[in-house]
Amino acid sequence: MYPRPVAALAATALGCSALLVPGGATGTERAAARLCGPQVIAHRGASAYAPENTLAAVDLAHEMGFVWVENDVQRTRDGELVVVHDDSLARTTDVEQLFPDRAPWKVGNFTAAEITTLDAGSWRGAQWAGARVPTLKEYLNRVDDNGQKLLLEIKKPELYPGIEQDTLRVLGEAGWLDPWHVRQRLVVQSFDAHSVRAVHARRPDIITGFLGTPPVADLTSYAAFTDQINPSHTSLNAEYVAAVHALKSPHGTPLRVSTWTVNDAAGAVRVAGFGVDGIITNNPDVVQDALGGCCAVPVPARPAPGPALDCQRPVVPWSA
Repeated sequence: MYPRPVAALAATALGCSALLVPGGATGTERAAARLCGPQVIAHRGASAYAPENTLAAVDLAHEMGFVWVENDVQRTRDGELVVVHDDSLARTTDVEQLFPDRAPWKVGNFTAAEITTLDAGSWRGAQWAGARVPTLKEYLNRVDDNGQKLLLEIKKPELYPGIEQDTLRVLGEAGWLDPWHVRQRLVVQSFDAHSVRAVHARRPDIITGFLGTPPVADLTSYAAFTDQINPSHTSLNAEYVAAVHALKSPHGTPLRVSTWTVNDAAGAVRVAGFGVDGIITNNPDVVQDALGGCCAVPVPARPAPGPALDCQRPVVPWSA
């Protein structure tokens, strides 16, 4: 069970002022945003408390007051994009019971219709029974409905040739490739540099991230196609973060660093001290408490309906 009152957390978060930095923001507003602590990004949704990568985890992160969520995208046998972390369905669904003769239960060996029959919630507790593996389009719609922002990971692209183009197609169909989403609400990342490069080549306006810790000597080559270097927290130090920040992204802004997966207060304080821009965590409440809240920055009115408040550090848009 979630150990703290969700309503209290949401009230705390909603007591902060907006922290969006749109393209029309003044230099003073951008400078103020840089003084704020790292974004807190809910890893696979509020995955410490709800079944990961489900709509329930997205909704719980929203109820807790967290704007940024992270997810993982893979492809079914019949070409549907679904939100699931492992390339096997066994850990997070009841696939072994429903399809006992289909081991090792790889995502790519099942149709989307088959996957929709799976229970993706009971493994986290009876209260989550019946949660489903969402399609990417369903997930995008829910994130949009909640006024949240998305750090989308293309998972194991070597298993799914062409998944970058498929991902961009679904993003477009769901309305996520308009200027507002692209500049303010979306980052696409992968552990595979070729995949990140492919997204950048097709849509150079999209903010991208590379998951990993390339040698400092290689960072310049990554800066040609990615806006973020997103390493494991165990591989980080202040010098590395400074080396990343010293380089410009393809959009002319400093490269940024979002680190994963930090789930305790001491770890959050440690990486924040290194100057990271984002902290990806299963326990967003723990990390936010450790960081001590957020800054208030006046911003212009946003051009589309959505949440009025965002307490996390913004993705500085490419047009800034």
